[in-house]
Amino acid sequence: MKFVQLSANLKEAGPASVYLVEGEEAFFRDHAVGAIRAACALANPALNDVRYEGEALKGDALGSFVSDLRTLPFLDEKRLVRAYEFYPTEREWESALKPYAASPCPSTVLVIVNTGAKKGCDLKRKVGVVYVDCGKESEEALSKWLFGVVRRAGLSIDGDATTLMVRYCDSNAARMKLEVEKLKLLLGHGGRITRETVENYIAKDVEYKIYELTQAASRGNFSAFSEILHDLMEKGYDENAALSALISHYRSLSEIAGMRGTDGEIGAALGLKPYAVQKNREIVRRLGAERTQKLYLELYGLAAGMRSGLYQKAGALSAAIAKIFFG
Repeated sequence: MKFVQLSANLKEAGPASVYLVEGEEAFFRDHAVGAIRAACALANPALNDVRYEGEALKGDALGSFVSDLRTLPFLDEKRLVRAYEFYPTEREWESALKPYAASPCPSTVLVIVNTGAKKGCDLKRKVGVVYVDCGKESEEALSKWLFGVVRRAGLSIDGDATTLMVRYCDSNAARMKLEVEKLKLLLGHGGRITRETVENYIAKDVEYKIYELTQAASRGNFSAFSEILHDLMEKGYDENAALSALISHYRSLSEIAGMRGTDGEIGAALGLKPYAVQKNREIVRRLGAERTQKLYLELYGLAAGMRSGLYQKAGALSAAIAKIFFG
């Protein structure tokens, strides 16, 4: 199940015996563990909340760990056992963990918490393991999650403000939660978050500013481009990074200009969302496929010249800007 489904599942069915909480989003992992811990309702966490580090659970230690899972709680109905970065092999699963998952201790809740950075057996497909997906969510899913966070904070939010806030925070759930707390103090209970609220009180993530920079370049809006670039430079961004962002943008446009298929098919081939492909196709139609591909080659040539010492990085970026807006 997705992280956002966990709370409802716990309310309906209570805590399961074995969980795998896995994904690169640390905020979701931490809150998933917190939700499971709260569902266990531990009155004596010092006695009934045990943590293990996965690297230590090898050989004889794995057998001792499984035996410990059958330890009864003391003055509580449940006992929580957490294992972090635990990646058992297929052999370890078959010999030690599979028998336990088939007949777990009813008073123990085992939570395996992994980033997914290492290899082991595919725990999420194992019988008896409830998988909680804490990976990166889509913009749509995060918007729905953020709407719930805002509502629970006693605020309301406009639809376009929700999407903009996700983008400004670069889809970082932890930052969005903090921004909601900030806006709650600012607006007070019952306040409404509008697009203007987000624009005025939430700082744009650098990645979103880069997106705005490349879009301003594609639109030929020199004034907006210059303002965004100046703001990025004030925050420590340099000319080399700006030129690289422009090259990456025009490379994507150039690839799309030469491809045929639906937005979904092209997106799957390039690792882009269909909506992004649709918008980039609109840019290509406006610029023309020939000019799009020419710009990409010219910008790439300037970057190559900079790396070889032919141009200084400031000069290479200035030349790139001249080609985009005045070429």
